[in-house]
Amino acid sequence: MFYLIVKYAVTSALVVLISEIARRNDRLGALVASLPLVTILTLLWLQFEKTDPEKISNHAYYTFWFVIPTLPMFLVFPKLYSTFGFWSALGSCMLLTFVLFISFNYILEKYGIKLI
Repeated sequence: MFYLIVKYAVTSALVVLISEIARRNDRLGALVASLPLVTILTLLWLQFEKTDPEKISNHAYYTFWFVIPTLPMFLVFPKLYSTFGFWSALGSCMLLTFVLFISFNYILEKYGIKLI
């Protein structure tokens, strides 16, 4: 139980730290947020938990493929935000990302890569 609390605390602290950095300096915050820190933490947690090496490798592999359809959101959000406001932009970007995930999965399946 203690280990689970430590995982929550460290992972939550990372998100809070990034948001505090971004509040003070948008570029530095974006830089830190763009680093694969959550993925690295996840890989560390899996390793500490003695997870099967294949499962850890698969996590890194699938993370690569799942990042790709999220990237357009970062280009679309600023324009939508300035035009429609925060909540509409966020909702639209979430919908866009969902559609891109489904489309990307469909395309990759044609090349023998199954994500979902």
